[in-house]
Amino acid sequence: MSESLPEPNMPNWGGGAKCGACEKTVYHAEEIQCNSRSFHKTCFICMTCRKGLDSTTVAAHESEIYCKSCYGKKYGPKGYGYGQAVYAAEKIMGAGKAWHKTCFRCLLCGKSLESTTVTDKDGELYCKVCYAKNFGPKGRGLGNLGVVEEND
Repeated sequence: MSESLPEPNMPNWGGGAKCGACEKTVYHAEEIQCNSRSFHKTCFICMTCRKGLDSTTVAAHESEIYCKSCYGKKYGPKGYGYGQAVYAAEKIMGAGKAWHKTCFRCLLCGKSLESTTVTDKDGELYCKVCYAKNFGPKGRGLGNLGVVEEND
């Protein structure tokens, strides 16, 4: 009859699981759990920007942990206006999507927009000037100022 004995070189002095970042023993008093994995509080940081994380700021992808911003940049939808969560205090609606106040800008000139100065087309934001130049009506007196065409 064989008994399961601890390995002689690996004493277990009341330790816990292995840290998902540094792989050293995590004791209960210093443990943070995420996706059924344990981390030291000091190891619970974004894999990209190294910012400290907590239960409200972590975004996990398989065995990796990120802040929500870095997670969005790496795994979120791609394109203008995507990449981060937009919380109610910073949200502006436009083109059928939620935008950060700092991201609520004209796609072409980068001018900061407000609800009274925004125009949208195909899910993108434009200031009224850029929209008129690119999508407005064309012809005599409708955007081609100074251009006179005469047929003799």
